[in-house]
Amino acid sequence: MSRTASTMLQRADDMQRSRKPLALPVAVYRKFGDERAGRLASIIAYYGFFSLFPAMLALVTVLGFVLEDREDLRDDIQRGALGQLPVIGDYIGEAATKPLSGNTVALVIGLLTALWAGMGAMQASQDAVNSVFDVPRNEQPSFLKKRGRSLLMLLVLGGLLVGGAVLTQVVTALGDVALVARVLLFVGTLALNVVVFWVAYQVLIAEKQPWRSLLPGAITAGVGYHLLQIVGQFYVNHVLKGAQDTYGTFATVIGLLSWLHLMAQIMLLGAVVNVVTAKHLWPRHLTRTLDAATPDG
Repeated sequence: MSRTASTMLQRADDMQRSRKPLALPVAVYRKFGDERAGRLASIIAYYGFFSLFPAMLALVTVLGFVLEDREDLRDDIQRGALGQLPVIGDYIGEAATKPLSGNTVALVIGLLTALWAGMGAMQASQDAVNSVFDVPRNEQPSFLKKRGRSLLMLLVLGGLLVGGAVLTQVVTALGDVALVARVLLFVGTLALNVVVFWVAYQVLIAEKQPWRSLLPGAITAGVGYHLLQIVGQFYVNHVLKGAQDTYGTFATVIGLLSWLHLMAQIMLLGAVVNVVTAKHLWPRHLTRTLDAATPDG
């Protein structure tokens, strides 16, 4: 690097370190890279791919019992679940929304098996978030506690789907003006997303955290996920369009993995925000070179 470029980089570094609105995002970016969060997100997406269908199968089976007399609400929740996967949801709808059936023993065994398989992504999420929070391996949950937390996370996500469906029905009933209804739905959905991420971080992290310290990451992830629902389908459409010409029906797999990877990165970004703000890991230098060159880096 030339002396001029080095001087400019140093000035930019000094400027961002002295201003919180710049220093905090830089610190989050550096921490995200240091934790190799993109790689952790890939692992979550991998397990999420194999967990999605069993989890959906368990969801619709439970809904079939709980909402036996409310077919309209049951259908709304199922559509809401698939709506979390824009474009791709249309492809997997038929495969993932046929409830388990049979005699009681076979049904219970099938449901438990589906739940067990559906916990894979939740366990991978626990490992990733605990890694970001630097929780030692010997302090992480035992085999049974880890599965219990994973099951609780599935219930939290199920609550998100039920809450979203109920919110949609309430807003539709109250919103006489189309614009007002859209605004209420937007704000309500955003708030629901933030609350779900807020609870999720407390469940996923092995060490109990003050609720207040988890709020910045929950807001970050909630807003990020909401934006992903709005604009993310353009990305998936682009991926599918380019992949279908080469891979045909296998393009759905590529699109689904891409979508899961984006969602996992948003969740880990919120976790990183929580760590940086709670432990005050800012300001930080722009590059590792500046870290090594500055004693306090």
